[in-house]
Amino acid sequence: MMTTITMRILTVALLLTVFACNQRTTEKSSGKDTSAVAVQATACVSYLNTAEFADTIEGKPVGLYVLKNKEGACAAITNYGGRLVSLVVPDKENKPTDVVVGFKNVQDYVHSSEPYFGALIGRVGNRIAKGKFTLDGKTYNLFTNNGPNTLHGGKKGYQDVVWDASQSNDSTLLLKYLSRDGEEGFPGNLNITVQYTLTANNALKIDYFATTDQKTVVNLTNHAFFNLNGEGSGTINNHLLQINADRYTPVDTTLIPTGQLEPVAGTPFDFRQPTAIGKRIDTVNNQQLKNGRGYDHNFVLDSANSSGLHQAAMVTGDQSGIVMKVYTTEPGLQFYGGNFMQGKNTFKNGTKDDFRTAFCLETQHFPDAPNQKKFPSIVLEPGQEYKTSTVYAFSVRKE
Repeated sequence: MMTTITMRILTVALLLTVFACNQRTTEKSSGKDTSAVAVQATACVSYLNTAEFADTIEGKPVGLYVLKNKEGACAAITNYGGRLVSLVVPDKENKPTDVVVGFKNVQDYVHSSEPYFGALIGRVGNRIAKGKFTLDGKTYNLFTNNGPNTLHGGKKGYQDVVWDASQSNDSTLLLKYLSRDGEEGFPGNLNITVQYTLTANNALKIDYFATTDQKTVVNLTNHAFFNLNGEGSGTINNHLLQINADRYTPVDTTLIPTGQLEPVAGTPFDFRQPTAIGKRIDTVNNQQLKNGRGYDHNFVLDSANSSGLHQAAMVTGDQSGIVMKVYTTEPGLQFYGGNFMQGKNTFKNGTKDDFRTAFCLETQHFPDAPNQKKFPSIVLEPGQEYKTSTVYAFSVRKE
């Protein structure tokens, strides 16, 4: 016969089971199965070991910071370069899908042949012709790290610095960096704050703020590489891309804008309607595609002169059904189709960074803006605050 103690234990266990079943029933009836959410949230970072990002670089501590929400989305960011390492959102079957390519440890970023994976970019994103510009009659000479030009800040851009990080909650990460006067040839001490926020409705917002004590130039952005079918899932050429731009800035053979704003109509650069990325990429008689080895061009956004956030682009993963909408306060958008990916680096899931297996949509002012007087200015004065925002909002395609 059962003892009194045994019977009591069984009774308690039965009550707990009933309570748990009732709780799950209540959650499902309210449209929220939090048990499934918990599994998804765990899956977000299950393949990332935070210890692999615990390091010291140039005397400063490096770590991995995780943002998450109740919908099962999460983002992993390292303060080495302010890099977005992982961004997991549900696909059309509610499967957690990592839509950002990256590495499983910080040293892989340090030694990568592609220096910009997921990184914050500055002091001036994109290219500056011949590594020089003039401000108030003074010429500033920069390091040329992209043929005859300066790219993404020079020899040591913000992708290679350790940002001061603070995280007060599950949804927000604050990164700060003082870019000192003369760093990479740029004038002025630039105090920068970047805030990553993962919202409750599966959007990643990046807010940039900066002030200077001397007249300077600033063009900050993020260089996340996306594959909406998931990291390592193959080509991005079948993704559907829409860019809200009637014009783009054609470039010379070194990818410096000619200064013209050309219409996209009748060209392979017309993405005003959702179009497969690779549909026209092999157009043999298009000099611009030859210059960029594919798409590596700035688009002049239709809402370039509006204030506040405006939709710049929309991309849909052909397999996953994941839709990413890009909103920004910036006048331009650099679309890069992964043309220089060469399979030399190994991603966190073990696949290689093969040719055109990821794309970038970098919100920005136009390339070579310091030397192109007709382009929107990137000059920042003392007493002014540089402020810009970009949002990557995720949903799934409705069949």
